[in-house]
Amino acid sequence: MSAAAGAAHAAEHHDMLHEVEVALNYWGIPLFTEYDKYWHIMGLSISPRTMIMTWITMALVLLFAWACTRNLNVRSPGKGQAVFEMLWEFLGGQVYTNLGRKLGNAMLPIIVTFFTYIAFANLLGLIPTLSSPTADKNTTFGLALIVVLLIHFHGIKANGIGGHIGHYFQPFKPFVILHIIEEIARPVTLAFRLYGNIFAGEVLIAVLLGLLSIGTYVFGGFIPSVIWLAFSTFVGFVQAFVFSMLTIAYVSQFAAHHDADHH
Repeated sequence: MSAAAGAAHAAEHHDMLHEVEVALNYWGIPLFTEYDKYWHIMGLSISPRTMIMTWITMALVLLFAWACTRNLNVRSPGKGQAVFEMLWEFLGGQVYTNLGRKLGNAMLPIIVTFFTYIAFANLLGLIPTLSSPTADKNTTFGLALIVVLLIHFHGIKANGIGGHIGHYFQPFKPFVILHIIEEIARPVTLAFRLYGNIFAGEVLIAVLLGLLSIGTYVFGGFIPSVIWLAFSTFVGFVQAFVFSMLTIAYVSQFAAHHDADHH
């Protein structure tokens, strides 16, 4: 396929997705679906759609946290508190098993925040016209960079700067090349795993809706897409869980390195 033909095919695909979003836009909110519509701030091009969806996700997470903790009761917890306690205990079991008590206490709030935010972000794209912030690779790379900072912070804290740097020369000095490659690949794979799964799911739903007549849309397309909601919901939670578990595994690998060398 020539470059011109490829560009025409991509434009046709984008037009079809744009037509579907317009047909579903009973919310009446700006779509920002054209790629040249960006906010230009201090030389940076920022996607307004991703920013708006991120703000909505943050508001939902704050609302969820407030609803779960507004009436705390040890003897008779409400439904929201019970749900949050189940989430905390489930993730806490994974954190303490892999990181131990001291490091686990420091990491558990971060892991719960990761899981909650990513889950809400993934599920936001199931609402017609809205989209998941995690369907934008800039968001997933931002999350991956936070994980990298956590890895090195706890690695240095546990082993000291010398011990942390020395990890890259184990078991032999030439292995430093492989460790550097691994260090570069870690955030890339972490970001693209989340981005690829969520973005592909949203495109698939839009394409399937695009194959239907506009006249078949009922309540903004909820009825035609309902058969995909269960699977997409499952994928959204699974990807939030996978990202959280990989964060635990990476931090454990570096923070526990010193102890592993002496046992």
